[in-house]
Amino acid sequence: MISEDDLIARFFAPIAGEGGLGLRDDAALIAIGADEELVVTSDALAAGVHFFADDPPRSIARKALRVNLSDLAAKGAKPAGFLLSLALPKNWREEWLTAFAEALGQDARGYTCPLLGGDTIQSPDALFLSITAFGTVPRGKMVPRTGARAGDRIYVSGTIGDAAAGLIMRKSAGDKPLDASARDFLVERYLHPQPRLALAPILRARASAAMDVSDGFVGDLTKMLRVSGVSATIDLNRIPLSEPMRAALAADPALFDRLLTGGDDYEILCTVAPDKSDQFEAAAKQAGIDVTAIGTATTGNDLPCFLDRNGTKRTFRRESFSHF
Repeated sequence: MISEDDLIARFFAPIAGEGGLGLRDDAALIAIGADEELVVTSDALAAGVHFFADDPPRSIARKALRVNLSDLAAKGAKPAGFLLSLALPKNWREEWLTAFAEALGQDARGYTCPLLGGDTIQSPDALFLSITAFGTVPRGKMVPRTGARAGDRIYVSGTIGDAAAGLIMRKSAGDKPLDASARDFLVERYLHPQPRLALAPILRARASAAMDVSDGFVGDLTKMLRVSGVSATIDLNRIPLSEPMRAALAADPALFDRLLTGGDDYEILCTVAPDKSDQFEAAAKQAGIDVTAIGTATTGNDLPCFLDRNGTKRTFRRESFSHF
């Protein structure tokens, strides 16, 4: 079957305008003045695909906005506002929508990203919503997905795999391989992404390329390297893992592939030139965000080389989540 990337490249990239950047990035870029540009990103979420239909409405609202804010953060943008399109199922309830709107408003205020408008309709089936978020960057300073260069160090923020494990825990509510606190931590990471907006100005100043990890670390890294025209060597032993994730792996080592390919991390993946890496790490630490160097970009168009603790090359049957 055709992949999502191929679908976009075949049907939509040929009709995209200049601001669409060839549809090879996570956002569009529009000039709005001599000194500033507008970064625009959009994400759609459907019940049964991106969240469970019975997830708390507050969690659905927060996830919907935060996944867009994560894209803005990766582009080095400051949030400016968002549009909401909401398709409510026929059996929607007023108390559900009240809780949804309250949580959405709280996040909008907390992240200084106000609701600017949108559309509301009735869905013939399940809940569906889409948010288009706007952010600003100084002219010429958006961090592209396409800027990685051979020799750059590759970094990831936070920890990887928590949300993928949380999704498994969410699906298997009756199965309890972990203690309650570890399980709750992982499910929380799945329900409520943490957009790394504090990293945005640091990325603008130091990073050559960036994107957020949404569909899966392995697949998203491969995408960024491919559009940049480089490859990479990745040390899998350096992938940052939370303590609950380590406990989950101890209980089921087969989870390792899932944590690297399962998606929903919403951490920042970026490349930084070697002469800027110390400053990047220091600035991230000062901002309170953990970043970990996990590999190096290399010349060539080969798939990235993933090395395990024995220095053996590791391959993955599936690189990331795909809708198609």
